[in-house]
Amino acid sequence: MYLSHSYYSLRYGVLSIEELVTTAKNMGISTLALADINNSTGIPYFVNDCEKAGIKPVAGIEFRQGGEYLYTGIARNNEGMMELNEFLSDHNISKSPLPFPAPDLNNVYIIYSSGNYPERTLRENERINIRPEEVNSLLSRIRQFDENKLTGFHNISFNDKEGWEIHKNLRAIDNNTLIDHLRPEQVATDNEYFTGNEKLKEIYSDYPFIIENSNKLLKDCNISFNNNIPRNKQVFSASRYDDKLLLEKLAWDGMKYRYGNNNNTARERIKHELEIIDKLGFSAYFLITWDIVRYSMARGFYHVGRGSGANSIIAYCLKITNVDPIDLNLYFERFINPKRSTPPDFDIDYSWKERDEVIDYIFKRYGYNRTALLGTMSTFRGKSIIRELGKVYGLPKEEIDSLIDNPGDKTMHNSLTNKIFYLGSKIADFPNMRSIHAGGVLISERPVTCYTALDMPPKGFPTTQWDMYVAEELGFEKIDILSQRGIGHIKESADIIRENRDIDVDVHAIQKFKNDSKVKEYLAKGETKGCFYIESPAMRGLLQKLKCSDYPTLVAASSVIRPGVARSGMMKQYIQRFHKPEGFKYLHPVMKEQLSETYGVMVYQEDVLKICHHFAGLDLSDADTLRRAMSGKYRSKEEIKKITARFFNNCRGKGYPENITKEVWRQIESFAGYSFSKAHSASYAVESMQSLYLKAHFPLEFIVAVINNFGGFYRTWVYAHEALRYKATLHPPCINNSRYKTSIKGNNIYLGFIHIQNLDSSVATLIEKIRNKEGPFSDLNDFAGRVRPGLEQIILLIRVGALRFTGKSKAELLWMAHLILNKKKTEKSHTLFESPAKEYRLPKLENHEIEDAYDEIELLGFPVSLSWFDLLKTSFRGDITASDMGRMNGCKVRMVGHMVTVNYIKTVNRQWMNFGCFIDHRGQFFDTVHFSNSLEKYPFSGSGTYLMLGKVTEDFGFHQLEVEKMMKLEVKTDPRY
Repeated sequence: MYLSHSYYSLRYGVLSIEELVTTAKNMGISTLALADINNSTGIPYFVNDCEKAGIKPVAGIEFRQGGEYLYTGIARNNEGMMELNEFLSDHNISKSPLPFPAPDLNNVYIIYSSGNYPERTLRENERINIRPEEVNSLLSRIRQFDENKLTGFHNISFNDKEGWEIHKNLRAIDNNTLIDHLRPEQVATDNEYFTGNEKLKEIYSDYPFIIENSNKLLKDCNISFNNNIPRNKQVFSASRYDDKLLLEKLAWDGMKYRYGNNNNTARERIKHELEIIDKLGFSAYFLITWDIVRYSMARGFYHVGRGSGANSIIAYCLKITNVDPIDLNLYFERFINPKRSTPPDFDIDYSWKERDEVIDYIFKRYGYNRTALLGTMSTFRGKSIIRELGKVYGLPKEEIDSLIDNPGDKTMHNSLTNKIFYLGSKIADFPNMRSIHAGGVLISERPVTCYTALDMPPKGFPTTQWDMYVAEELGFEKIDILSQRGIGHIKESADIIRENRDIDVDVHAIQKFKNDSKVKEYLAKGETKGCFYIESPAMRGLLQKLKCSDYPTLVAASSVIRPGVARSGMMKQYIQRFHKPEGFKYLHPVMKEQLSETYGVMVYQEDVLKICHHFAGLDLSDADTLRRAMSGKYRSKEEIKKITARFFNNCRGKGYPENITKEVWRQIESFAGYSFSKAHSASYAVESMQSLYLKAHFPLEFIVAVINNFGGFYRTWVYAHEALRYKATLHPPCINNSRYKTSIKGNNIYLGFIHIQNLDSSVATLIEKIRNKEGPFSDLNDFAGRVRPGLEQIILLIRVGALRFTGKSKAELLWMAHLILNKKKTEKSHTLFESPAKEYRLPKLENHEIEDAYDEIELLGFPVSLSWFDLLKTSFRGDITASDMGRMNGCKVRMVGHMVTVNYIKTVNRQWMNFGCFIDHRGQFFDTVHFSNSLEKYPFSGSGTYLMLGKVTEDFGFHQLEVEKMMKLEVKTDPRY
């Protein structure tokens, strides 16, 4: 007789599914209903947990409109749950209000409150609920109702009085109001917790038919999810057998394209994979993914297939991926194996400009009722909790900011702030709002509403109310259709090269790129700025330390750079062992046996699986569960505790020394949460190679594409500077040469109108459109007459230098703009023939180059007419430049550099350490390290040019400046101010 809310009743319920079920079990409750508010997010977890606890689950949805209770739908069976999901989905998708009374649903009981029910005769499946606290107040009315239509369900939203207090705070957050201003109808009554069956029987003792009706209703309801049944679309063609034949056909055709006719290794691998795929029933899954890729390739979209799917030679032959699994010795069982605890998934990256078109195809190809984007749940975390609770208690913004910035400041602690911190700890990790997974798409055999209601977020595609973990437990295999700007710049590079040089580049000629001498040279030098995944200062440093010059080393580097390896101290070990493979001792013979390829260091996810399996004796299923748990991708904490205990018990059973076991475990903990699978690293490395080939052979076109995709590691000015390093002539926007985006003609790069701060995009696109149609602009008057921009817009264009072709100074042009536009305002109508423009004689107005630079900084974000160094008051440029560091190792020197980026790191001793990246006046990059003792006296003070004193250090051939002192250099002032 309990009707419960979990914390998936967002900002209302206080109990997790686990807490709800555990409490019910401890109280001896045999049947429990869950009906969260306007969602069915928790139903699969709830049903599963109830079955494990020996409790009969009953599922439903409570429907509310703008906070007002309408009715609760209780599913009689799975079909009833589907009806409820479909009903809610229809209203979420159409954005229409929920009706009252409820529609007629065949397999659903509808329960109304005693204060709001239909005036008509109730249908067979409709009931009126008399809540325990209403019994006494409704004594005179109860007998007026049809006895058969009355139920007595008690609502559950929390466990005790403290839970009610947490609930009230959540309600205040949800209503964006002070806690004292909450109205009674916005809050649950304070008795919505478990009271025990005997207590309920006592309350309804004068009305036994209410208890009888309630129990009868619950007895009639049954729901179950068999998690062993595959949920994805099961057949792609006419039948499962036809799918098998089609996949075989495509695989053998693909083998000819990838390997030729006579590669026996490939042939045997294909046979092996086809057998496993057919045995596990995944042929349709591969064919659907192939179909998506086939569509996108027909549209001319570039894609990158990555993740564990790149382990498959079938995926390689079907062009889903571009990673050769034979070349890298990738084993298929990492992707699909009978022991694997989770279903596989494909990750397919598209350009951010093309991804939505691919998703639109998927929905239209496989049907809106059987296709959905995967949801995710954002939770209350960190600073946001204190900010929300601070508002609830009426704290001023300044005080909330101080609390967030200085939580340990005892002077700010009082009874109220202590209460806020306490409540914050209680709601930490509570679900806060539903959102969309980065790219997960489900294609279901049955309607998706069999398992969940659907939301319609701004993205415009139906989205599940639960996340990837529920999807996996139910038996779905998601396909990740992801957005990535790196792909955009690769495709756009090829387009720009074709336009500017009339050369067609095949960006998929991966083997050619792997063997290209210039690519190898650039890799070893770390000349990778703008290149996907390998352009950050840390990655460029790693490439130089490894002297990386081949694809396999790049694959390893792509995973070694991840935080786990670095934080564990094993990155340095890896570099040392890479250069001196005979100069170290393996931690244990199993490490040598399993990890000789990576010198005893766990670099890939597979390495974690290997060590858990071969060193600790865990089976592959447990090993994969452990890996996923350490990366936050597994729900059951109890299961993890058991596997962890098994790891240590097995090691003790094998007679390993305790210190060895603990060190292996420490490394597993460090790596598992961050490491890539080898196939994933290989996919990233392929894309890095594509980028690097384009940069090495077509640097200017490549840099323009990077600028236009706004997705690199650095800000735009760094890439503009990189273009100058490669001998480009860089121009500010020009109304006669620039396009909306940055463009190139020969070696001349014209910044696009898109970069001008506050310039309307409509004006920017109109300039290009009119110029293409009618020809270039002759002067300001011609431009103003044809484009008709407002005065504010034309001033922006003049100040950024977009009319410099006229030969007139900015001051003159600004005078003329005011005269021309004010004159046009007074004209009542346009004549048939334009009268010649009047010439205005203006006094000689001076213009300084430094003024142009300051205008460019304000409007573009960086100077074009001058460099950052030209703006300095001092002419001193340091004792040495970046290119001199190699011969000054160990020496104390002064260097001057303009700050590119700073990485803030907190050490294991909880002290700050900064890594800086700078450009010297000759345009070369150099790196710095700043320890806490230096930062205390000489911290960074924002972007700018710095003079630094420090010692040049060297690490595996990579040089950086260990800074002792630094100061930000003063710049010349704008002469106009």
